[in-house]
Amino acid sequence: MIARMIESRELAPDVRHFVFDVPELAEVKFQPGQFVSFSHLIREKTITRAYSISSTPEGNRFSLCLNRVADGHMSPHLFDMTPGDTINMKGPIGTFTWRNRERPAILVATGTGIAPFRGMIYDELSQPNARPITLIFGSRYPQGQLYGDEFRMLATVHPRFTFIPTVTRPDETWTGQTGRVQPLVMEAIGDQRELEVYACGMKEMTEDIRNRMKELGFDRKQIIVEKYD
Repeated sequence: MIARMIESRELAPDVRHFVFDVPELAEVKFQPGQFVSFSHLIREKTITRAYSISSTPEGNRFSLCLNRVADGHMSPHLFDMTPGDTINMKGPIGTFTWRNRERPAILVATGTGIAPFRGMIYDELSQPNARPITLIFGSRYPQGQLYGDEFRMLATVHPRFTFIPTVTRPDETWTGQTGRVQPLVMEAIGDQRELEVYACGMKEMTEDIRNRMKELGFDRKQIIVEKYD
């Protein structure tokens, strides 16, 4: 299958939002939170990388959010693509999707781990009886709060959606939370036990969240993680 790049825009230094379509399909079917795999011949070697979809289904289009890895292979190629360029694709696939939609959900992300949550949040809030969702999003710097303006807007119009951004290296303009996401997750959980926690980001963070919830007595089915190594 071939994906064609439609547009890209900068979200932060070395981070972009991409829009692709699949010309041979009228509709790309997926569940928000799933991913696609791109393959390309780079330096005489086929490189394959997986990227979470950051949008909800919309015809044959889908969006991605990814950072440029300086010594990487695939991301520099994607950053060099221009509208109309194509790349081999497989998917969408993946199990990082909504589970028990009757329970409140706490979503915790760091960096580009925010990607699958963007589509998942829009999907849930479009439902007539959307469940309560709390998004806790951590970044090093304020400019790393990817899609932050979108989430703040959603929080103003959807009373069942709460957005808690935090940074570990604030500047003089930052007025939000500071520090790592883990303490904020524990605070948001409080004495609740009938909820789900979804964590997406680097392995260290997701494993720490998993272990903390196990210590609180949560069942493993209530802890859904996607690790970005």
